[in-house]
Amino acid sequence: MVESLPILLYGLLFLLMLFSLSLGRYPVPFADVARIVLTTFPIGAVGDYDDAPWVVVEIVRMPRILLVTLCGMALAMSGAAMQGVFRNPLVGPEIAGVSSGASLGGVAAIMLSWPPLGIVGLAFGSGLAALAAAFVLARLAGRGGALALVLSGVIIGGFCSSLVGLLQTLADPMVKLPSIVYWLLGSFAGATYEKVAIVAGVTLVAGTLLLALRWRINLLSLGETDAKALGVDVDALRWGLMGLVALMVAAQVSVSGVVGWLGLIVPHLARMMVGPEHTRLLPTAAALGGLYLLAMDDIARSLTEQEIPIGLLTSAVGAPIFAFLFWKTQSKGRMRE
Repeated sequence: MVESLPILLYGLLFLLMLFSLSLGRYPVPFADVARIVLTTFPIGAVGDYDDAPWVVVEIVRMPRILLVTLCGMALAMSGAAMQGVFRNPLVGPEIAGVSSGASLGGVAAIMLSWPPLGIVGLAFGSGLAALAAAFVLARLAGRGGALALVLSGVIIGGFCSSLVGLLQTLADPMVKLPSIVYWLLGSFAGATYEKVAIVAGVTLVAGTLLLALRWRINLLSLGETDAKALGVDVDALRWGLMGLVALMVAAQVSVSGVVGWLGLIVPHLARMMVGPEHTRLLPTAAALGGLYLLAMDDIARSLTEQEIPIGLLTSAVGAPIFAFLFWKTQSKGRMRE
């Protein structure tokens, strides 16, 4: 049953994607959605722009559904990998300051009136720059271990957050500030196929490498001493995994703003289903991440007349879920040192 669970989850994810394509202000029957997807999307055929359902499904909703799913999968895999690297279920994929760095780049691009792809590019680049700064600071501290990197990420993230606050203070309150605030809260409303291509490329490469390193993550989860005894270069592996996680997080933040808590709680749920072995954990977490974020996005765009920023929704839902998981694991002694 455990072995077949990821297949079942990916099947549910595909069905939810089809359902999400039919959901919205302009409802499209499920049968029409299936027809449009099966007849146009796989072969890239040009549809009929006079056909309103085709425009809604292929032009408006399809890039958003794909982008949400990819971002959910990337964040969940990142969180599972980070928790394995640090042997700590309270670790999230944002600890290296990447999210704050990407937020700074996005806000700066909005201040400069850059186009959407410019915002994505600068946010992605500044997220990687924040990671590089954290790496350099950890090395300058004389130790490249996990604790040094975490503390360096906190320092860099705090500095970037302060600059974001400064830019918000200087922004035009009538023109720039509303766009900045809304972007920081997180939203997939501006999804395009260009953004899908960016996230898909990063997630495919980095996610494949994470899966290729799954056995080494298992060894690292045993402890640094045991991993070294089994021939693992712990420092190189840890830094490489951090780099892959940072790539995926930076790509997600650059296209949608900060989406919190997903990378923290979804790996917990996946671990409860299939256990801590990363050969099963990473694919299961990816499927659950796509399902979770897609469900949150469906709620965000259909619950009220005005779309709810998805970052607010994931935080409002994720905090109670994590509190329950923390209580449950703590009561069983799993997190006690």
